[in-house]
Amino acid sequence: MPNDEDKPFKTTSFIQTMVAHMMTPGVVQVPGDVSVSEAALLLEREQAPCLLVKDTDTRFGLMTPTDIVKKVVAQGLEPHDIEVRTIMTRPVQFIEYDQALAEASTLMMSTGASLLIVTKQNQPVGVLTAQDLMLTPPRRGTKIPVVMSVVGRASAQGLNYNAMITQLSHVGALVESTAKILTGTNVVLAFSISGQNTPLTIRGTVLTSGVPGTEPGEPSSGIRTWHVDIQFTDLSSTDLARIRAWALQTMPPSPNRS
Repeated sequence: MPNDEDKPFKTTSFIQTMVAHMMTPGVVQVPGDVSVSEAALLLEREQAPCLLVKDTDTRFGLMTPTDIVKKVVAQGLEPHDIEVRTIMTRPVQFIEYDQALAEASTLMMSTGASLLIVTKQNQPVGVLTAQDLMLTPPRRGTKIPVVMSVVGRASAQGLNYNAMITQLSHVGALVESTAKILTGTNVVLAFSISGQNTPLTIRGTVLTSGVPGTEPGEPSSGIRTWHVDIQFTDLSSTDLARIRAWALQTMPPSPNRS
Protein backbone atom coordinates (compact mmCIF):
# COMPACT_ATOMS: atom_id res chain seq x y z
CA MET A 1 0.00 0.00 0.00
CA PRO A 2 1.45 3.39 -0.96
CA ASN A 3 2.01 5.83 1.92
CA ASP A 4 1.27 9.55 2.02
CA GLU A 5 4.77 10.47 0.84
CA ASP A 6 4.17 8.53 -2.40
CA LYS A 7 1.15 10.66 -3.33
CA PRO A 8 1.88 13.35 -5.93
CA PHE A 9 1.47 16.97 -4.89
CA LYS A 10 2.18 19.90 -7.13
CA THR A 11 4.86 22.27 -5.95
CA THR A 12 3.41 25.61 -4.90
CA SER A 13 5.00 29.03 -5.16
CA PHE A 14 6.04 30.61 -1.87
CA ILE A 15 3.24 32.51 -0.17
CA GLN A 16 4.52 35.64 1.52
CA THR A 17 3.83 36.20 5.20
CA MET A 18 0.69 38.26 5.71
CA VAL A 19 -0.27 40.55 8.56
CA ALA A 20 -2.80 37.94 9.72
CA HIS A 21 0.01 35.42 10.23
CA MET A 22 1.72 37.51 12.92
CA MET A 23 -1.04 39.55 14.56
CA THR A 24 -2.46 38.94 18.02
CA PRO A 25 -6.07 37.95 17.32
CA GLY A 26 -8.82 40.00 18.96
CA VAL A 27 -9.21 43.69 19.72
CA VAL A 28 -10.49 44.98 23.05
CA GLN A 29 -12.65 48.07 22.51
CA VAL A 30 -13.84 50.61 25.09
CA PRO A 31 -15.83 53.85 24.87
CA GLY A 32 -14.02 57.10 25.43
CA ASP A 33 -15.66 57.88 28.78
CA VAL A 34 -14.27 54.80 30.59
CA SER A 35 -11.96 55.71 33.46
CA VAL A 36 -8.25 54.97 33.18
CA SER A 37 -8.43 52.73 36.26
CA GLU A 38 -11.16 50.59 34.63
CA ALA A 39 -9.20 50.46 31.39
CA ALA A 40 -6.03 49.40 33.23
CA LEU A 41 -7.89 46.51 34.86
CA LEU A 42 -9.24 45.47 31.44
CA LEU A 43 -5.75 45.54 29.91
CA GLU A 44 -4.46 43.30 32.69
CA ARG A 45 -7.39 40.88 32.57
CA GLU A 46 -7.31 40.46 28.78
CA GLN A 47 -3.50 40.52 28.52
CA ALA A 48 -3.96 42.83 25.55
CA PRO A 49 -1.18 45.01 24.09
CA CYS A 50 -3.58 47.95 23.87
CA LEU A 51 -7.20 49.07 23.98
CA LEU A 52 -8.98 50.51 20.94
CA VAL A 53 -10.87 53.56 22.19
CA LYS A 54 -14.00 54.37 20.21
CA ASP A 55 -14.74 57.91 21.28
CA THR A 56 -17.28 58.58 18.50
CA ASP A 57 -18.31 56.77 15.32
CA THR A 58 -15.41 58.37 13.48
CA ARG A 59 -12.93 59.20 16.25
CA PHE A 60 -10.65 56.43 17.48
CA GLY A 61 -7.61 56.24 19.70
CA LEU A 62 -5.29 53.74 21.36
CA MET A 63 -4.50 53.37 25.03
CA THR A 64 -1.44 51.40 26.08
CA PRO A 65 0.25 50.76 29.44
CA THR A 66 2.82 53.38 28.42
CA ASP A 67 0.07 56.00 28.11
CA ILE A 68 -1.04 55.25 31.66
CA VAL A 69 2.47 55.52 33.06
CA LYS A 70 3.51 58.69 31.20
CA LYS A 71 0.23 60.61 31.11
CA VAL A 72 -1.33 59.67 34.44
CA VAL A 73 1.04 58.08 36.96
CA ALA A 74 4.04 60.27 36.13
CA GLN A 75 1.85 63.37 36.31
CA GLY A 76 0.53 62.47 39.75
CA LEU A 77 -3.05 62.24 38.49
CA GLU A 78 -5.81 60.04 39.89
CA PRO A 79 -6.70 57.32 37.33
CA HIS A 80 -10.26 57.07 38.71
CA ASP A 81 -10.87 60.68 37.67
CA ILE A 82 -9.36 60.54 34.17
CA GLU A 83 -11.26 59.33 31.11
CA VAL A 84 -9.36 57.31 28.51
CA ARG A 85 -10.25 59.79 25.76
CA THR A 86 -8.01 62.35 27.45
CA ILE A 87 -4.88 60.19 27.27
CA MET A 88 -5.50 58.07 24.16
CA THR A 89 -2.98 58.23 21.33
CA ARG A 90 -4.18 59.43 17.95
CA PRO A 91 -4.39 58.84 15.07
CA VAL A 92 -4.86 55.08 14.94
CA GLN A 93 -3.15 53.28 12.07
CA PHE A 94 -5.22 50.50 10.48
CA ILE A 95 -4.12 47.77 8.08
CA GLU A 96 -6.04 44.96 6.37
CA TYR A 97 -5.32 41.41 7.51
CA ASP A 98 -4.29 40.17 4.05
CA GLN A 99 -1.59 42.81 3.45
CA ALA A 100 2.01 41.66 3.18
CA LEU A 101 4.05 42.06 6.35
CA ALA A 102 6.39 44.38 4.46
CA GLU A 103 3.47 46.80 4.03
CA ALA A 104 2.97 46.85 7.81
CA SER A 105 6.65 47.59 8.33
CA THR A 106 6.52 50.44 5.83
CA LEU A 107 3.42 51.89 7.50
CA MET A 108 5.04 51.78 10.93
CA MET A 109 8.19 53.48 9.68
CA SER A 110 6.33 56.20 7.77
CA THR A 111 3.96 57.05 10.64
CA GLY A 112 6.10 56.26 13.67
CA ALA A 113 3.38 53.94 15.00
CA SER A 114 4.46 50.97 17.10
CA LEU A 115 0.99 49.39 16.99
CA LEU A 116 -1.35 48.70 14.10
CA ILE A 117 -5.00 47.68 14.38
CA VAL A 118 -5.65 44.86 11.92
CA THR A 119 -8.98 44.89 10.12
CA LYS A 120 -10.96 42.50 7.97
CA GLN A 121 -13.55 44.22 5.80
CA ASN A 122 -13.11 47.32 8.00
CA GLN A 123 -13.83 45.43 11.24
CA PRO A 124 -11.03 45.23 13.88
CA VAL A 125 -9.78 41.64 14.22
CA GLY A 126 -6.31 41.89 15.72
CA VAL A 127 -3.26 43.90 16.79
CA LEU A 128 0.19 43.93 15.20
CA THR A 129 3.11 45.34 17.18
CA ALA A 130 6.62 46.37 16.21
CA GLN A 131 7.89 43.47 18.31
CA ASP A 132 5.82 41.08 16.20
CA LEU A 133 7.66 42.36 13.12
CA MET A 134 11.07 42.00 14.76
CA LEU A 135 10.37 38.39 15.72
CA THR A 136 8.98 37.39 12.32
CA PRO A 137 10.48 34.08 11.18
CA PRO A 138 10.38 33.23 7.48
CA ARG A 139 8.30 30.22 6.51
CA ARG A 140 10.33 27.17 5.59
CA GLY A 141 9.58 25.22 2.45
CA THR A 142 9.06 21.56 3.29
CA LYS A 143 7.09 18.45 2.43
CA ILE A 144 5.49 16.92 5.53
CA PRO A 145 2.54 14.49 5.30
CA VAL A 146 -0.31 15.65 7.54
CA VAL A 147 -3.74 14.41 8.55
CA MET A 148 -6.17 17.36 8.59
CA SER A 149 -9.43 17.05 10.55
CA VAL A 150 -12.31 19.51 10.39
CA VAL A 151 -13.79 20.50 13.76
CA GLY A 152 -16.79 22.57 14.77
CA ARG A 153 -18.92 21.82 11.70
CA ALA A 154 -21.50 19.07 12.06
CA SER A 155 -21.55 18.30 8.33
CA ALA A 156 -17.81 17.56 8.27
CA GLN A 157 -17.23 16.53 11.90
CA GLY A 158 -14.94 13.53 12.19
CA LEU A 159 -13.70 13.65 8.58
CA ASN A 160 -9.96 13.23 8.14
CA TYR A 161 -8.03 14.25 5.02
CA ASN A 162 -4.53 13.24 3.96
CA ALA A 163 -2.64 16.33 2.83
CA MET A 164 0.85 17.81 2.59
CA ILE A 165 2.42 20.72 4.48
CA THR A 166 4.54 22.65 1.97
CA GLN A 167 5.40 25.70 4.13
CA LEU A 168 5.70 25.80 7.91
CA SER A 169 6.53 28.23 10.70
CA HIS A 170 5.55 28.50 14.35
CA VAL A 171 2.53 30.65 13.43
CA GLY A 172 1.01 28.65 10.62
CA ALA A 173 1.31 26.40 7.60
CA LEU A 174 0.47 26.18 3.94
CA VAL A 175 -1.20 22.85 3.18
CA GLU A 176 -1.90 21.29 -0.19
CA SER A 177 -5.01 19.11 -0.19
CA THR A 178 -7.24 17.43 -2.74
CA ALA A 179 -10.17 18.11 -0.36
CA LYS A 180 -11.89 21.50 -0.45
CA ILE A 181 -11.53 23.25 2.94
CA LEU A 182 -13.41 26.53 3.22
CA THR A 183 -12.00 29.79 4.57
CA GLY A 184 -12.82 30.21 8.27
CA THR A 185 -12.93 26.46 8.94
CA ASN A 186 -11.38 25.27 12.20
CA VAL A 187 -9.06 22.32 11.72
CA VAL A 188 -6.67 20.06 13.60
CA LEU A 189 -3.35 19.11 11.99
CA ALA A 190 -1.56 15.92 13.03
CA PHE A 191 1.98 15.52 11.69
CA SER A 192 5.54 14.59 12.62
CA ILE A 193 8.68 16.66 12.18
CA SER A 194 11.87 15.01 11.04
CA GLY A 195 14.20 14.29 13.95
CA GLN A 196 11.45 14.54 16.59
CA ASN A 197 9.88 11.40 18.04
CA THR A 198 6.61 12.85 19.35
CA PRO A 199 3.96 13.81 16.75
CA LEU A 200 2.40 17.26 16.81
CA THR A 201 -1.34 17.86 17.06
CA ILE A 202 -2.13 21.54 16.43
CA ARG A 203 -5.37 23.48 16.05
CA GLY A 204 -5.72 26.16 13.43
CA THR A 205 -8.07 28.32 11.39
CA VAL A 206 -8.13 28.51 7.59
CA LEU A 207 -7.21 32.05 6.50
CA THR A 208 -7.45 31.48 2.77
CA SER A 209 -8.26 28.53 0.54
CA GLY A 210 -8.27 28.18 -3.20
CA VAL A 211 -6.93 26.56 -6.35
CA PRO A 212 -4.11 28.59 -7.90
CA GLY A 213 -4.73 29.80 -11.42
CA THR A 214 -8.54 29.63 -11.26
CA GLU A 215 -11.13 32.35 -11.03
CA PRO A 216 -13.83 32.39 -8.31
CA GLY A 217 -16.89 30.47 -9.48
CA GLU A 218 -15.00 28.64 -12.21
CA PRO A 219 -16.39 25.09 -12.58
CA SER A 220 -14.28 22.19 -11.35
CA SER A 221 -12.66 19.87 -13.87
CA GLY A 222 -11.07 16.73 -12.46
CA ILE A 223 -9.09 16.45 -9.22
CA ARG A 224 -7.70 19.76 -7.99
CA THR A 225 -5.10 20.62 -5.41
CA TRP A 226 -6.30 23.20 -2.91
CA HIS A 227 -3.81 25.54 -1.28
CA VAL A 228 -4.99 26.02 2.30
CA ASP A 229 -3.32 28.75 4.38
CA ILE A 230 -3.75 27.95 8.09
CA GLN A 231 -3.04 30.11 11.13
CA PHE A 232 -2.28 28.12 14.28
CA THR A 233 -4.40 28.78 17.38
CA ASP A 234 -3.84 27.82 21.02
CA LEU A 235 -0.29 26.70 20.26
CA SER A 236 1.42 25.43 23.42
CA SER A 237 4.83 26.79 24.40
CA THR A 238 6.28 23.30 23.94
CA ASP A 239 4.96 22.90 20.39
CA LEU A 240 6.05 26.46 19.55
CA ALA A 241 9.58 25.69 20.73
CA ARG A 242 9.68 22.45 18.75
CA ILE A 243 8.66 24.11 15.49
CA ARG A 244 11.08 27.00 16.04
CA ALA A 245 13.89 24.51 16.68
CA TRP A 246 13.01 22.73 13.44
CA ALA A 247 12.96 26.04 11.56
CA LEU A 248 16.43 26.91 12.85
CA GLN A 249 17.77 23.51 11.84
CA THR A 250 16.41 23.89 8.32
CA MET A 251 17.64 27.47 7.93
CA PRO A 252 19.88 27.75 4.86
CA PRO A 253 23.48 28.70 5.62
CA SER A 254 24.43 32.35 5.37
CA PRO A 255 26.31 33.19 2.16
CA ASN A 256 28.75 35.24 4.29
CA ARG A 257 29.90 32.24 6.30
CA SER A 258 33.32 30.95 5.45
